[in-house]
Amino acid sequence: MVLSEFELIRLFSSESSLSRSDVVLGIGDDAALLSVPGGMELVVSMDTLVDGVHFPESTDPFSIGVKSLAVNLSDMAAMGAEPAWATLSLTLPEADSEWMQEFCRGLFSLANYFGVQLIGGDTTRGPLSVTVQMHGFVPAGQALRRNAARVGDLVYVTGTLGDAGLALRLLGNEQNDKDRNYLIDRLARPSPRIATGLMLRSAANAAIDISDGLLADLQHICQASGVGAAINVDALPLSTAFKSVITVCDVIEPFSFPLSAGDDYELCFTVSPENVPKLNQIDDVAMTCIGKIEDEPGLRCFIKGEKFMPNKKGFDHFSERACSDD
Repeated sequence: MVLSEFELIRLFSSESSLSRSDVVLGIGDDAALLSVPGGMELVVSMDTLVDGVHFPESTDPFSIGVKSLAVNLSDMAAMGAEPAWATLSLTLPEADSEWMQEFCRGLFSLANYFGVQLIGGDTTRGPLSVTVQMHGFVPAGQALRRNAARVGDLVYVTGTLGDAGLALRLLGNEQNDKDRNYLIDRLARPSPRIATGLMLRSAANAAIDISDGLLADLQHICQASGVGAAINVDALPLSTAFKSVITVCDVIEPFSFPLSAGDDYELCFTVSPENVPKLNQIDDVAMTCIGKIEDEPGLRCFIKGEKFMPNKKGFDHFSERACSDD
C-alpha cells in the first residue's frame, strides 16, 4: 500500500514512543518548541544518506533507518555530547507502507535506545535519500573539538577499523558465513560510541568520528590544531572477522581498508600521556593507541618502523582522487 504524505507523518508520530520533558511541542505543528537546559551548549549536526552512495541499493529499510540515525549519533559522540532531538527529511520514490514500517522500526530502535525524540521534518517524492539533523547537549566549555590536539598527545581509536570498507568489497558475494555477516552488519548498522564520547570529555584533548577514513579524519584534527601525526600501521585494531576474510581476498594493500575506507564510525581522539590512566575507567569499548601527535605538519605512516606511503588517504564526495594532505 502506498501512503500519503499525511499518513507518513501520522506513522512517524505513532512509531515514536519517546516523549522528552524538554520538548514543549513536537511533531504536528509548523515547528517544534524546545527547551535547552541551563548551563548547557546546544550541539547540532546534520548528515544526508543517498541511495547507492552511502548505502548499497540492496540495503534493507530497517538498516537504512538505523544507519541514518547512527551516523548523526556518531557526530554527537565525537563532540562529547548527549543526544536529545532529531529532525528527519525523507525523500522517497514512493511511500510503500511495508518499507516505511521497517524503516521506522530501525530508526526508532536506535532513537529510543539513546533517548532521542523525533521532533519534526519533511517528506517529499524523488530518489531515495535520508537527511537527519541531530541536536544534543554538552556542558558549557566541555565539548570535544578538532582544534585541541597538542604535540606529545597520543592518538587513540575505539573499536576496530576497516570492517565496513571490506564489507563493501564483499557485496555481491552471496557466501553466508559468520565473518562476512559480521562485516556486512558493521557497514549497515554502525554502533555510535555515545557513552565513550561522554566519558572522554574528562580525558581527551581533540576528537573526531571516523566516517571518511582514519587518515582523512585524523588529518582534519591535525590541520585544525596546527600539528602533524605519526601512525603505527601495525597497531591498527582489526576484528577477527576482518583478519579472517582479508586472507582470502585478492587485495594488493590490505591496510587501505583500516586507513582510508571509511564508514567505521569509530572515534579517533588524542590524549596527553598523563591522562592515559583515565582511559582505564572507560570499559564500554576497546581503545587502541595507534600513534602520536608531532610538531611537523602532515601524516606519516610506519610499518615495522619503516615509512609507509598509502595509496589513498580517504573518501571525498566530489573527487575521484584521494584526499590530499594540503
